[in-house]
Amino acid sequence: MILSMTGYGRWKETLEGRDITVELKSVNSRYFEYSSRIPRSCAFLDDRLKKLLASRISRGKVELSLQLQSIGEAETVIVPDIQLAKSYQSALRTLSEELQLKNDATVSLVARFPDVLAPRRAELDQELLWQQVSEVCTKALDSFAAMRAAEGEKLAEDILSRLDFLEQAVGEVEQDSAGRLEAYTQRLYARLKTLLEDRSIDDARVLTEAAIFADKTAVDEETVRLRSHIQQYREILAAGGPVGRKLDFLTQELNRETNTIGSKCQDLAITRLVVEMKAEIEKIREQIQNLE
Repeated sequence: MILSMTGYGRWKETLEGRDITVELKSVNSRYFEYSSRIPRSCAFLDDRLKKLLASRISRGKVELSLQLQSIGEAETVIVPDIQLAKSYQSALRTLSEELQLKNDATVSLVARFPDVLAPRRAELDQELLWQQVSEVCTKALDSFAAMRAAEGEKLAEDILSRLDFLEQAVGEVEQDSAGRLEAYTQRLYARLKTLLEDRSIDDARVLTEAAIFADKTAVDEETVRLRSHIQQYREILAAGGPVGRKLDFLTQELNRETNTIGSKCQDLAITRLVVEMKAEIEKIREQIQNLE
């Protein structure tokens, strides 16, 4: 399976009184880059979430958003400070005795004194929360991966069609190159005949010059390597998985061999083919920059 580096996935689920939403977005990057937006109270989950994503994403700049909302029991509880309440009670008793007034203190009265009752966050079961969040995150990852796979398939199809064009162009280069030596030899004979007029032409010298020309302009090695690179391209795409780095290297090799052909051949038809091939290779390069 070929995956694009760009994608989006979202999943929302209610688990044991919690609404949990995980959203994933990614764009191109040479490496795996992770960033997150999660509640401060869940900061302890961040490293685990990063590892979970890294287990399924090899390249791309990924942003995770986590939202939690309790819909059942409150996460905040009211806790009495017993020692402080007893101090207030003792102080009221002392006032009653010293002032000889009736001590009519009640629980509701004591509870109204500062800091007797204080809100506290309920103790959080971290492992349970991780199980719930990781379950939702995994489903968001499934949605995210499906989108990346669909986009990756389109990119692969486009690349394969451009490889077909390159292979066809290589065949045309080979065909044109085959007749170039004979044409050069004939031109050389015609030119010498014009220059020497009635004098005889040294066939051996002509053949030597033709051989030198053939050696300088031969592109057999380049076309063989181009065909090999194109075949490797197809095999890598067929194998699937993270392919971006491998294909990036092969694309450089395609460009290198094509440039060499262009520098060796001065034939107008081949020059035109080389320009078209380089344009297609550049389009392939743009496409693989989106692949994982």
